Amino acid sequence: MKKTLIAAGLLSVFAANAQIVQPAPLVSIPTHDAFFDKLKALCGKAFAGEIAVDNPPAPGFEGALIMHVRRCTDTELQIPFHVGDNHSRTWIITKTGAGLSLKHDHRNKDGSHDEQTMYGGHTVDAGWPNSQSFPADQYSKELFAARGIPQSNGNTWQMYVYPEKFTYRLVREGREFRVEFDLTKPVALPPVPWGYAD
Repeated sequence: MKKTLIAAGLLSVFAANAQIVQPAPLVSIPTHDAFFDKLKALCGKAFAGEIAVDNPPAPGFEGALIMHVRRCTDTELQIPFHVGDNHSRTWIITKTGAGLSLKHDHRNKDGSHDEQTMYGGHTVDAGWPNSQSFPADQYSKELFAARGIPQSNGNTWQMYVYPEKFTYRLVREGREFRVEFDLTKPVALPPVPWGYAD
């Protein structure tokens, strides 16, 4: 009887001192969540786009422009951006716990990483539920300098998502590029982007 009471007492002590064990939370704010969720709601669909601004004009965007919201989790969106028969580009939007990150995953046709890949930026403010800006991060600035294009250090990428239109925009001093996608008319799904698999 005495041993039973002692054991019960020890269990009570352990129960009183028990701790909840769980991972650190991935925090986010409402405007970032709303923007992320608006894009995530398009998951599994593809949309055609047109160049709205290309100033000064730059080569490399000839052919049909298709965005495909291809893979979505609670923390990451993978959105390939197809240009004609070029399937090298994938936008990756990630919740980081300090905001949202935008990266450009560029691949070669054999799936290997392009020399200029994973550049992008990170939000520095709340933004808006329908729009976010991603100024170039330090990795990108060092990559651009090493690649001999330091003018790209001033890049800011912007994304806008509204019920009828998604816009991808790049701006820096002396350069603006903008593509607008019609969200009212989904199109046939494009091929798997280079370097990825179903």
